[in-house]
Parts: sequence; structure tokens; C-alpha cells
Amino acid sequence: MVEKLHKSEAPNGMRSLSRAIAVFEQIQRYEHPQRLNTIAADLGMSSPTTLRILRVLQEAGLVSQIDKSYRLGPAVLPAARVFLENDPLPRVAKPILQQLSRATRLTASLYTRLGSERVLVERVVGESSLGYDLPQGRRLPLTAGAAGRILLRDLPTDALALVADESRRLRYEAEDFDLTALQARVPSRDDRYTISEDERALGIISIATLLPSRLGTATESLSLTGPIHTVARGELEAHAPELLHAARRMSELLASSVY
Repeated sequence: MVEKLHKSEAPNGMRSLSRAIAVFEQIQRYEHPQRLNTIAADLGMSSPTTLRILRVLQEAGLVSQIDKSYRLGPAVLPAARVFLENDPLPRVAKPILQQLSRATRLTASLYTRLGSERVLVERVVGESSLGYDLPQGRRLPLTAGAAGRILLRDLPTDALALVADESRRLRYEAEDFDLTALQARVPSRDDRYTISEDERALGIISIATLLPSRLGTATESLSLTGPIHTVARGELEAHAPELLHAARRMSELLASSVY
């Protein structure tokens, strides 16, 4: 009898956990606090269910509420601090990005793939302003921008189909966006780097490559970015050897650490 009870409860428990994670992730995507109805609608969940989850997250300090709107809570700060101070990825990346940015005078950034999105792990701003701020931890699409599309290069078709579906659900792409449309954006497997212009952000040009991985499909990308009015495509592509060298060096250092 106890065994049957456990089997029947497990799916409900996992479903509740998955919903709580989905709500927590959705709040991370907002640049400003959002009301309950907006969060529920964006997730395709009922308002009562979303509210119950938000209350649990509030009790844990992961979400805070101000004037009937919700945003991330202070409990995320200790986790962010531990990651930035102890994880090899940001620690190894910082000095390499600084050197790469000084050598090229461009903004050097490291991204990691997180499901069907990418997250900015570390960035060193170049001499020319990009005209916008992009804080660490910001979730961005895989479908737009050189640093995102290069992460699609080695994914199998079923994984690409999932990215296309999620990109529609998260409203990164239009309702008619599908696998075929995504495949048209995926770099060739022979491409060592890819370039984007006016893609994720207007007036921006970027070149990106993958960090070689010992464990199969690469999950990190390294990019150089600058304003189109100050950086010509040929000039950017001339920095490809430096970018590739930095990616190899970063990969070697990560391999020698416990990563």
C-alpha cells in the first residue's frame, strides 16, 4: 500500500517542482516587476496555480512582491556570489576576456547554453559603447546573434526542434517560426565562427566561436562585439584568429580545472 502511494505521489511532486522552476525562470526573463496575470499568461498557467507557486518562492526569498508585482528576491544573491567566486567558468574567463578585449578594443563576452537559451557569464566592455547594458545572468535567445547561433551548430535535429518550439513559446520568435526557419540560421558544421549584423540588437556586429569541449557538444561560446558604425565586417573577421586562440586557451584551462 505504501509503495503504491509513493508511485502515485511522485509524478505530482515532480510536476509541482517543474512548475515552480518554470515560474522562477520566467521571472528571471523580465526586466521589470510583473503582475500575477502577466506571469500566468506567459507561462500558460492558471492564476491560482501561479499564485500558490509565487507564495512558496516568496517564503524562500527567491521572489519578492512590491505593489502587486513580482521580481527576483534577495535569496538569489548568495547563489550568484558562490557561482561567480567558485565556479571555474567565470574565474577562468575573466583574465582571458580582458586580454582579448585589450588586444582587439572590442567587447569580449562569454555565454553558456541553458536549455533553449543562453546566459551571459562574463563580459569585458571594449573602447566603444554598445549603446546598451547587458548584465551577467541575462537570458537571451539562441536563435539570434552570433553567440547564440554558433551554439546551435552541433545540435541534432530533435534538439533544434525543441529550440524552435521554446523560442516561439518564450516569444523570442514569431508564431510561424519552425524547425525549417531555424535550420536556415544554423551555421555549417565546417564553420569555425559565425558573424551577425543588426541581428539581436540594432547597430551591433558580432563574431563568435565555440569553446572546444571534451564532453561532446559545446555549451559555451566566446564573442567579440562592436558598433557597426565603428567596426567594419572585414576588420571584425580579421580578429577571428585571436578569438579562436582565446577560445582554445579558455577550454584548456577549464579542462585542467575540475569543470
